[in-house]
Amino acid sequence: MKTRLSPLSRAGLSLAATLALAGSALAAPALPAELPPFGKDKPLTVPKITQVTLPNGLQVWVVPRNGIPRVDYVLAVRGAGFGADAPDAPGRAKLLAGLLSEGTTTRSSRQIAEAAQAMGGGVGASASNDGIRVSANALASHAAGMMKLLADVARRPAYPDNEVQLAKANALQGLKAAAAQPAFRAAKALDGAIYGDHAYGRTQENEAALTAVTAEALRADHARRFRPDRALLVITGRIDAAAATKLAREAFGDWQAAGEPLPELAAPPATMPVQRLLLERPGSVQATLRLGRPGMPASSEEQVALRLTSAILGTGFSSRVNINLREEKGYTYGARAGGVSWRVGGAITGGADVRNEVTGAAITEYLKEYRRIGAEPVPEAEMAMNKRYMAGTYLVTTQLQGSLGQQLASNWLVGLPADFLGKFVPALQKVTAAEVQAVGKKYFNPDEQSWVVVGDPEKIAEQLKAFGEFKTLKP
Repeated sequence: MKTRLSPLSRAGLSLAATLALAGSALAAPALPAELPPFGKDKPLTVPKITQVTLPNGLQVWVVPRNGIPRVDYVLAVRGAGFGADAPDAPGRAKLLAGLLSEGTTTRSSRQIAEAAQAMGGGVGASASNDGIRVSANALASHAAGMMKLLADVARRPAYPDNEVQLAKANALQGLKAAAAQPAFRAAKALDGAIYGDHAYGRTQENEAALTAVTAEALRADHARRFRPDRALLVITGRIDAAAATKLAREAFGDWQAAGEPLPELAAPPATMPVQRLLLERPGSVQATLRLGRPGMPASSEEQVALRLTSAILGTGFSSRVNINLREEKGYTYGARAGGVSWRVGGAITGGADVRNEVTGAAITEYLKEYRRIGAEPVPEAEMAMNKRYMAGTYLVTTQLQGSLGQQLASNWLVGLPADFLGKFVPALQKVTAAEVQAVGKKYFNPDEQSWVVVGDPEKIAEQLKAFGEFKTLKP
């Protein structure tokens, strides 16, 4: 018996056949036998940076640009970040920064937001290990007004009681949600293994610290941490150096430090005892793997080589650990490894979230890749590919006006000079395979990495026995 198809069904089959033919034709396009070579690298045009230090110690860097009619500001305050947090107040710098724009002695949070919006821009702040950055931007025609608003937010925050209570409540709820995530628990445990009792390991708030926060304590912290003699103001955009410096003097020239400065942060230990921790998470269908050890400060002579080594090993999609564990083995959606550096220290970290049944296999692959980067020279083609990717990304990023100011401020906070901006790419191109291998051997030695695993012991503990004794910790 013949089956009759409706006109709609026949049309659907016809479309499906057409798409199938088109797909087969497009599935495997023929590529040239030899792809054309990449073009020559273009040198970075390093912008002229006018540097002035005001009588109160505030450094002002101005980078005029002829792009969009906008001016960007970044005020970086060194020693105001997590590194200044007391042992019983971890993560305090996050609230200190986040509440800067929630009210000053002359404006409410709403008035600040409306003023910024009226100038075609915004203002906000964030904390890092080595400092706090207060950022603002506005149309060039409102450069003076935004400079005054920035100074008001940075110098005269009121930390209103109602805003502090709201921020505390939100932070406590956020902490409760974050603490249920394996990545949060793993990061906290790994920070402890890498930094010990050092302030760099105290970036995560806890309930007791948040509950104890008061508006009065935040005002006192601001008075101690925000000082012109430990601050840098970066100005980029459609403004000339003389006009920018004049605005900076008017807005910040009378800013005076109060009391003695906080002591400089001591360096964390260069080495730490290896730890193996299994954080219980009953019922988990996957294992969260993290590994790490102490690293190097940003000003280290090996810094550029470390960045390249990190890119090759694990900070990009085409890195070795990601290709191995994700693309070849299918153990995870993403794997990473690499170094991060701060003013007086740093960390080497890595990790992935994997299915329970491949926990041991994934650890084996990490150990193999870590050992290989220190035992074998990286092939020339792989070196060239990663150098090109890093240089290109850096050059593109530093062409963005706002990113340029942030990069300069970030470099300054971790102890890098203004001219590092132009020196990075040439230094990157000079890194040799031997230098990468040396950094790999020194910092990625698998025998010196601490391991943190979050998961269900009943499903993964047996696999971990091959890698040493893991200390089990309950939630």
